[in-house]
Amino acid sequence: MPLPQALSAPQRALLKLGLGRDIDLALHLPLRYEDETRIVMLRDCREGDVVQIEGTVTACEIAYRPRRQLVVTVDDDSDTCVLRFFSFYPSQQKALAVGTRIRARGEIRGGLLGFQMVHPTCRPAGVELPQSLTPVYPSSASLPQAYLRKAVLGGLGRADLGSTVAPGFEQEFGLAAGWDLRRALSFLHQPTPDTSLAALEDRSHPAWQRLKAEELLAQQLSQLQSKRERAALRSPALSPVRLKPQGDAAASMPLLLHEQLLAALPFQLTSAQRRVSEEIARDLATTVPMHRLLQGDVGSGKTIVAALGAAIAIDAGWQCALMAPTEILAQQHFGKLIGWLEPLLAPRGQRIAWLTGSQKKKERAEMLRLVASGEAALVIGTHAVIQDQVQFRNLALAIIDEQHRFGVEQRLALRGKMTREAEPSPRRGRAGEGASTSTASAVCAQREPHLLMMSATPIPRTLAMSYYADLDVSTIDELPPGRTPVVTKLVAESRRDEVIERIRGQLEQGRQVYWVCPLIEESEALDLTNATAPHEALAAALPGLVIGLLHSRMASAEKKAVMSLFTGGQMGVLVSTTVIEVGVDVANASLMVIEHAERFGLSQLHQLRGRVGRGAAASACVLLYSTGDATRLGQTARARLKAMVETSDGFEIARRDLEIRGPGEFMGSRQSGASLLRFADLATDTELLEAARRLAPQLLDQHPALADKHVTRWLGGRQDYLKA
Repeated sequence: MPLPQALSAPQRALLKLGLGRDIDLALHLPLRYEDETRIVMLRDCREGDVVQIEGTVTACEIAYRPRRQLVVTVDDDSDTCVLRFFSFYPSQQKALAVGTRIRARGEIRGGLLGFQMVHPTCRPAGVELPQSLTPVYPSSASLPQAYLRKAVLGGLGRADLGSTVAPGFEQEFGLAAGWDLRRALSFLHQPTPDTSLAALEDRSHPAWQRLKAEELLAQQLSQLQSKRERAALRSPALSPVRLKPQGDAAASMPLLLHEQLLAALPFQLTSAQRRVSEEIARDLATTVPMHRLLQGDVGSGKTIVAALGAAIAIDAGWQCALMAPTEILAQQHFGKLIGWLEPLLAPRGQRIAWLTGSQKKKERAEMLRLVASGEAALVIGTHAVIQDQVQFRNLALAIIDEQHRFGVEQRLALRGKMTREAEPSPRRGRAGEGASTSTASAVCAQREPHLLMMSATPIPRTLAMSYYADLDVSTIDELPPGRTPVVTKLVAESRRDEVIERIRGQLEQGRQVYWVCPLIEESEALDLTNATAPHEALAAALPGLVIGLLHSRMASAEKKAVMSLFTGGQMGVLVSTTVIEVGVDVANASLMVIEHAERFGLSQLHQLRGRVGRGAAASACVLLYSTGDATRLGQTARARLKAMVETSDGFEIARRDLEIRGPGEFMGSRQSGASLLRFADLATDTELLEAARRLAPQLLDQHPALADKHVTRWLGGRQDYLKA
């Protein structure tokens, strides 16, 4: 929505920062503080101190060596300090004329020629010193600190900061007495000079604790409200009706689609797969919309669980949609589900539709027809599934794979594909009656499809308690038999030749290899090897072998051809960007080489490692890292690589990733760019989070008006994003 043109530039900047309400201004807290409450004599200063001095200008001139600059000398009667300005205005030069008494605040630098400050903040002397630390706020170029400080204090004075919590709130959270919201905010905007800066920076001060407790309570209330609102909606009760068989052929096969699927599988489900399948089946059998997250480590078998859920929906006479973030992943799902379900659907006159953005017009038109008519019982695809022209006849189950890689609007769009007019379809090619009329008669209240979200990035406990508190979580906590452990090695890029020799050894044994690169093309900003260079180097080092290249800029047909050769075993090495991060399942692949591993996120490294070890052969993952000065490993990169070498447990990986990178790695675009928790930290504020979980149901049940006011105060319009 465009901003009104009549607003001034600072006002428009405030709105762009989301500071439209008084309470938004009051909750816009400083990044740091400057101490302008006291004057420090130069004789008491040490190099590196950030201080405020007061003295008389004894010299002011423009120098031209080594570059044009304004050089001002200030004497405070204890020593002198040179102020240097490399960009300045004539008015600034006039304000610093010889004989003027000024205050200058900046970092003291020492040297053979004495003290100096570079670009200090200057103002006339004689003004009364402030009684509190000066806040420095998050801002933008068109929003000066002085304007923002005035706006924040104005909002703080006008905002309604009356209590929105129940009696006993402080005791429940273990908060210090006397620190209500108004006092806490007033203090954090204008802390007294004797306040411990360490307590402000690490957010352990009682004022910070109050804000974190209230923020966590608002977040828990929002999630609880969302869960209760959804419980009041209606979805189809997907309880398949066991039909009466007709004839010997019908009597000789299982009657229900998911039973037929289980009987046809060439493997047995693990106990964990059976457990979560039963949890999903129980949810689908009710008229309360399912909102379940299915999480499991890489290779734990989530796809077959999703297929069983789809079979239940189809057997009840409804459609199911499965949406994946990339065409490669969608293609993998399509290939598996076609093999499992199409032989069972064909006798019923039903099909599986395929929708992607790269389809030819004629093929796409046919797929749209199948979806709209209901002939397509299952629809698999990418973002193309949620485009406006895709009209389902009777969608009842939406499955989203790698859900954290979709934005809020995309998830809401898929959930909105269920229309009020939707009715169950009669089972095609089956004897007996169609779906019960009671299901169809209740359709006017059915506004929400069941939703199953899948993730191969396990959710840490604190994140499940906070941002996924409105979800039911099913966990596949065991791997299917036959999966071999993957050995992870950290190797410097200087040993690249040794890695290539290892690849040669794997190929001689009939195995296949992945080589993953982070970039497609050369970049001046990031001097990393692109995908083409390793492909050429490997082709030269391994003559006579088929070395494939795969990246996101290739045409869809090219990608499909390359993947077909690799999955079919005709290609020994696949050099790729991260398009193969999820969804690729080649049991014969036994070695994964990740180039510039220090550039990848921890969960991404774990996903890539999961592409090998899917067969009986011993498998390894080589993390090839750069040792050049320009790309020396930072602390965060070291922590990621260390975690990869030390553990292959996805849940432990997720816990460490939360510590290293925060919740954004797991949430993806759930908040659609809005900030997550601004004040609380899931890694350190677990006790406050647990207290918020205990208190939220009490406040919502006993004081619903206060609960609504509390959520509105803290989240504004952002609570809708938490519901996606």
